[in-house]
Amino acid sequence: MIYPLVRPFFFALDAERAHHLSLALLRLMPTPAPLPIDPVLTQQVAGIAFPNPVGLAAGYDKDGLVAHKMHGLGFGFAELGTLTPLPQTGNPQPRLFRLVQDRAVINRMGFNNGGQAAAMKRLAAHGTATGARPIIGINIGANKDAVDRVADYVTGVRTMAPLADYLTVNISSPNTPGLRALQDRAALDELLGAVMAARGNDGTPIFLKVAPDLEPADVEDIAAACQDHRIDALIVSNTTIARPALRSAHARETGGLSGVPLHDMALARLRDFRRALGNRLPLIGVGGIATADQAYARIRAGASLVQLYSALVYEGPMLAKRINAGLKTLMARDGFTRISEAVGIDA
Repeated sequence: MIYPLVRPFFFALDAERAHHLSLALLRLMPTPAPLPIDPVLTQQVAGIAFPNPVGLAAGYDKDGLVAHKMHGLGFGFAELGTLTPLPQTGNPQPRLFRLVQDRAVINRMGFNNGGQAAAMKRLAAHGTATGARPIIGINIGANKDAVDRVADYVTGVRTMAPLADYLTVNISSPNTPGLRALQDRAALDELLGAVMAARGNDGTPIFLKVAPDLEPADVEDIAAACQDHRIDALIVSNTTIARPALRSAHARETGGLSGVPLHDMALARLRDFRRALGNRLPLIGVGGIATADQAYARIRAGASLVQLYSALVYEGPMLAKRINAGLKTLMARDGFTRISEAVGIDA
C-alpha cells in the first residue's frame, strides 16, 4: 500500500541509481528470522526444501549484498549474481532502462560485479553456507575478455559451491558477446561436461539458465544435453533480444527485455521444455511474472519453482508475499493441498 506513494520518487531517478538506492535501503533492514516452511507451499527440488516456490531472480543482487535478507520480503529463495571470476565494470552507462508504459525493463549491464573473491568474503560473513536458511543460489558466468570461458565456469563452480545451496550456470545473457553460443549443442556438451566434473558426484546442485530466443531444435538439443550431463534443474528463461510491439520511449534500446512483454514468450519456452523433458527434470519458470495467477499458470505448465525481478520495479517489494498468498487461494479453489500437486497439471 505504501509503494505506490514512493514509486514516483524512485521513478524520478535514473533506473540504475534507483536500483542502487533500493539495495542500500535493504542493507539497513535487520536480517529476518528464518522463513518457516509452509507445508502447503514447500517444494522439493534437487534435494533442497524450498519454503515456498517464489524466488528472486539473478540480476537484482549481483554481489550478494542483500540476498540473505530477501526471505523477509516473502521470497522462498534468492539467486545472487551473475558473478564472474574477476571483477568487471560491465558496459558503459546508461545501461538500464524502465519502459513504464510497457511495464518492462531493458538492460545491457554486461555482468558488472565485484568478482567472486569479494563475494566469497561477504557471503561467509552472512553465514549463508550450504544447508543454512535462507536458500541462496549463486549465478555464475564468464568474464567478457576470458580466453577460455569454460575455464571461467569451472572456476566459478569450484570457488562458489561451498557458499551456495545451488549454482546456476548462466549462458543466456545477451549482453556478453558470444555468450549465448554456449547454448549450441557441441559447446554446451563441452561446458556441462567440465562443470559437472568440477562439481563431482555429490556436490552442490547445478542449474542451467537458458534464453527464451530458441528454435524447436535448440530446445531438443538443450533438453538432451541436460539429461546426458545430469543437470539438476533448468531455468527458463533469461531476457529476450526480441522486440514485440512496445510503446515506451526506450523501446529501441539494445539489451535484454524483461517484464510484461516477455511473459508469453517465456511461458511458451517453458511449455516447450516440459514437452521435451516431461517430468524428468525440474523446471524453474522466469519471465514476466507479476501476479499469483501468472505464477500459478507457470507452475501448472510444469515449473516447480518461479522467479521474478522486473515486476518488483512496478509492483513493489512485497510482491512475493502477495503471490504466495494468492497461490494458496488458487490451490484451494482447485482442490490441491500441496503445490507439488499442481506442477505440470496442464502439460
